[in-house]
Amino acid sequence: MEEKERKHRLRRPLPRWCSAWWLNLLWCLAVPTVFFATMEWCHRGTLGGDFWSDRFWAHGASYALTWLFLVGTYLCITWLTGRHWPGTLLLGTVLNLAGAVSWFKLEMRGEPLLPWDFLQIGDFMGVAGNVQLRVQPPMIWTACITAVLVVLSMFLRLPAPARRWQIRLPVAAVGAVIGGAVLAVYMNEAACQACGIYSDMWMQDRYYKNYGVVTGFITNLRVMDIEAPENYSQESVEALAAETEEKAENAQPLFESSYAAVTPAEEQEKAPNIIYLMNESFWDVSRLEGVVFDRELTPNLTRLKQQAAYGRCYSPSFGGGTCDVEFEALTGFSLEHLPAGSKPYQQYVTRDMFSLAQVLKEDGYQTLAIHGYYGRMWSRNTAYPRLGIDDFISLENFINPDKRRGFVSDHAMTQRIIQEYEDREEDGPVFIHAVTMQNHTTYGPNRYPADEQVKVLEHPGFTQDTIDQLQDFATGIYEADAALGELVDYFSTVDEPTIIVFWGDHYNPLGTGYEVFEKTGYIAPGDTGSPELHKTDLLVWSNYYGGAVDLGTVAAYEISPVMMDLYGLDKPLLFQYLTEQLTVMRARTRGITINPDGTASEEMTEQQQTYYDNHWLLQYDQMFGEDYLQALSGGG
Repeated sequence: MEEKERKHRLRRPLPRWCSAWWLNLLWCLAVPTVFFATMEWCHRGTLGGDFWSDRFWAHGASYALTWLFLVGTYLCITWLTGRHWPGTLLLGTVLNLAGAVSWFKLEMRGEPLLPWDFLQIGDFMGVAGNVQLRVQPPMIWTACITAVLVVLSMFLRLPAPARRWQIRLPVAAVGAVIGGAVLAVYMNEAACQACGIYSDMWMQDRYYKNYGVVTGFITNLRVMDIEAPENYSQESVEALAAETEEKAENAQPLFESSYAAVTPAEEQEKAPNIIYLMNESFWDVSRLEGVVFDRELTPNLTRLKQQAAYGRCYSPSFGGGTCDVEFEALTGFSLEHLPAGSKPYQQYVTRDMFSLAQVLKEDGYQTLAIHGYYGRMWSRNTAYPRLGIDDFISLENFINPDKRRGFVSDHAMTQRIIQEYEDREEDGPVFIHAVTMQNHTTYGPNRYPADEQVKVLEHPGFTQDTIDQLQDFATGIYEADAALGELVDYFSTVDEPTIIVFWGDHYNPLGTGYEVFEKTGYIAPGDTGSPELHKTDLLVWSNYYGGAVDLGTVAAYEISPVMMDLYGLDKPLLFQYLTEQLTVMRARTRGITINPDGTASEEMTEQQQTYYDNHWLLQYDQMFGEDYLQALSGGG
């Protein structure tokens, strides 16, 4: 008897209010609204400040579209499954996770979650153990809110008539139509502009702040397809190439005190060894005002500035994206012409492609790359061969290397470069492209022995956590400088002419947010897009010329043209064009134009715009087009 009563209680229907039409309607509108808010909360860290006045109300159409898209998605999932909890769980998990990941990316790299990030999950997992992520209070609250809504949704049922598939399918279809209509707007630029959504692909953090995560993410899908320049044709490429060659015939070396400028052409070295050394996160941190360290951090760089070409590399990256910087330096291609956040090694270098290594290889150089991390990182193991690099030594090829902070040390990288140079199987010039890892983010205490770590003696009111990070970072700079000095000292004794190009790939966040940069006056408070956060140190040294040359600031994609111009090396057509472009602008990167005098502007003059457009014409031809330029330049 007791067993029958227990079964009867289990079969007892839920209260009538649990399946009321009005409650179901309210739930279908409320859940997307709540998760929309929590996602933005996680992404921004706050929904206060200027969010309502300067973002939400100013761009209301964008947020209305997002809300409609989420409501349509929720309706589709819920009415297809006949249950509320799957839609609540799925929507809450996806949106809030997206908001949290976007916040972490903004902190680490200055850019939000982008569609291309999903192609890089494997690479992120490779370094995840070295990344310290701190869960923020909005994320904890959001997780609690999501859990409560999922539990409540388990008790909510569709009204009895609506549980039949004849009713559920049409309602799900309505949800799909709503979502699809919003997608159609997002994927049409004219429709977006009619709704007040204007592309700002070069400053994704600002774009997401203005229009929200969903709008930002989906509209970025629109630019994944690369469209050819309107004037792209064989005739236009050949005309531009002919004009460039004509100007190059009469052009003088760009830098008056360079080797090429002071040495007669017939006496110049024509096939020197070339070593590229891109140092992880390197920039001279002693430039920070109000900070005093217990030693000189860059004595070798300071010494070499007096006997080499020195300036700043304007990097397209901040907080990560090393592969973007080396892609620009090796190819002369600018990321400004590509979808923001895309990773060329993974998305576009899918066939043999123009690069400095390809040019040198055709001129008889042996080509080699060395990296102190796994070969698969950023798909270097597949990209390098397509860029003309024949041999690749990665972490897998190091045997018990010296390590610092858990990474192959800069000293070990210098030793490996020297070893590979000495162990060449054939005579003739060599091109070595090396990428270090020792000073990779993140930073903190106890990464070096206490008696070896650089100490901060004075500072403008940093927290202890910031001091710990700054000391860790500064120690890496000090040891990178020592490794550079070791490399230069070795090649100073080598008879073969050799050029060493050394630069830092990007800046990283230090302290809480941008505390180090703001408190020292390096940038104005809140100016996280400052050009100063993209100017790393650049040195071009050789063992056969000791003249000092002031390079000023040049884009990462100008490094190879500048190196070849300094030493009178034969430049391929693209590099000839980029050398000519330097007289008009030094960089166009992340929406910033660096003028020849070093000043920065968000705008371009008419002449700069022409050079910029023509650069894209040549870049498109060699990356995506018919490669007419290759035939004209004899394979270069």
